[in-house]
Amino acid sequence: MDRRSLICTLAAAAAVPLAGEARAAATVAAGNLSNANATAEARALYRYLCLVSQRKKTLTGQQTSTWDGETGPELERIETVTGELPAIIGLDFIDPLTCNVTIDRAVGWYKNQGGIPTICWHWGNPLVGPGYDQSKIYFDIWDALKPGTRENVAMMADLDRIAGYLGDIQKQGVPVLWRPFHEFSGDWFWWGKGGPELFKKLWVKMYDYFTTEKKLNNLIWVLGYTGEPSEKYYPGRQYVDIVGADTYVKDHGSLKALYDRVVAIAGTDMPIPLHECGPIPDPDALTADGADWAYFMTWCYEFILDGKTNPDDFLKRAYTSDRYISLNEVPPFTQFS
Repeated sequence: MDRRSLICTLAAAAAVPLAGEARAAATVAAGNLSNANATAEARALYRYLCLVSQRKKTLTGQQTSTWDGETGPELERIETVTGELPAIIGLDFIDPLTCNVTIDRAVGWYKNQGGIPTICWHWGNPLVGPGYDQSKIYFDIWDALKPGTRENVAMMADLDRIAGYLGDIQKQGVPVLWRPFHEFSGDWFWWGKGGPELFKKLWVKMYDYFTTEKKLNNLIWVLGYTGEPSEKYYPGRQYVDIVGADTYVKDHGSLKALYDRVVAIAGTDMPIPLHECGPIPDPDALTADGADWAYFMTWCYEFILDGKTNPDDFLKRAYTSDRYISLNEVPPFTQFS
């Protein structure tokens, strides 16, 4: 099937119920969001992601340095080399001074470009302050989950602030692939230092606060493992919409073994992304190996800008392949309502 035919096929298939059985432990039917009150825009986007995944296609994605101008050097290089732009852009609430830029870019990418925004949060230790280095400073999650403690007060203040940003996006009718606590199964960020049980409690706390109290219904919740996925960290299908993993390898392999480890945890009733990577997987390898990543997202700066991690000839071949879906191939999401 050629690339344009894929768009027509996906649109026509929107009215067809998704196949497949939910896992025995799941509480949410395949193809449905965990939040029963999800906005129409979030439901349509999720349905599209499920259909892309079901048809063994892969959306292109690129993390951007949102503070480096309106477009950013990452997207400029991709467009210059390939003539294409990624379907998904990655953004970050890492710095309060740039969060308004993040909001504007998420809204603009969806409403003006017809693309998909995903947002992560390098959450600095709530008792210390924002920033990447601060996100690696130990924070006592146990005490933070006890109402009234100084850790709890600081944590809830941060959650309230971020909920406000996400609410601003929701008011403009824009859904978000929300990817908090990324790489939680590692021990470098504070949210991963407490082990799986505290992490799951923390995830559920944010989920309940955002969906129940703050009424953030535009979020598609993305659980992002490292390269060592474990069932111990899985909070349950009722709190998760997408489960993925990331790893930074030296080649363009399919990462089939990693994909299979995620599927063993999450099952096949949801999209499975490579939510961060350095080298873009070879699209032919994905097809040959059956590594059906729903999307990939190359990290920013040198991973896309050095011309070595993803050389020009490979980058162009990837972005123009039949396997990968770039921005100009993404249909209007209203077709999937």
